[in-house]
Amino acid sequence: MDTLINFFQQLHSAEGLVSLIQAGGLIVLITIIFVETGLLVGFFLPGDSLLITAGILSSPHAIGGGLFNPITLIICLTVAAISGDQLNFYLGKRTGRFVINRPDGRLIKKCHFENAHAFYLRKGGMAIVMARFIPILRTFVPFVAGFAAMPYRQFILFNIVGGATWVMGLVGVGYWLGHTQWATKLHQVILIVVVISILPIVIGFLKSQWLKRQTRA
Repeated sequence: MDTLINFFQQLHSAEGLVSLIQAGGLIVLITIIFVETGLLVGFFLPGDSLLITAGILSSPHAIGGGLFNPITLIICLTVAAISGDQLNFYLGKRTGRFVINRPDGRLIKKCHFENAHAFYLRKGGMAIVMARFIPILRTFVPFVAGFAAMPYRQFILFNIVGGATWVMGLVGVGYWLGHTQWATKLHQVILIVVVISILPIVIGFLKSQWLKRQTRA
């Protein structure tokens, strides 16, 4: 248990992310992005922070940078992100009814599916793209789309657009930051990324609470 807690803390700290990327290289990055987007148990993984940090470390101007070729990095991680959603969609289609109807586990709760399903119903196919930029939702929305029998041709289009936009956007931002003084302030960068990424969740929660109060009134 202590090892798992230490690993979790490492994933969500600037020094831990840098050490992990430097030690594991491209293989670790591909694995984490694939697991976060492809398996429900990967929802806790820090995809946004990881992509930003990888982008910074691919910049030759950053301290410890030049670790990756940015084009190779973007291509490999885009393929991992798209493949992950493909797997998640397939699992949702095949096992969705069984998984969603199970009692709450220690990690995976019914509220995760409910929130993802509500988001999918509101946004339609664009939910696949938009969820890429929202923690937890990017893991559960593809699964829910598979369970909801979203047409595959429609899904694959939004999956490719979303995966490419997410990876290119965040790695590109990181690469640009690697040319600035922000590259030495990774703690602040990650904090900003986390705040921006969870903002839609907070706004959605506050909106739902306000609507409940209005209904009761």
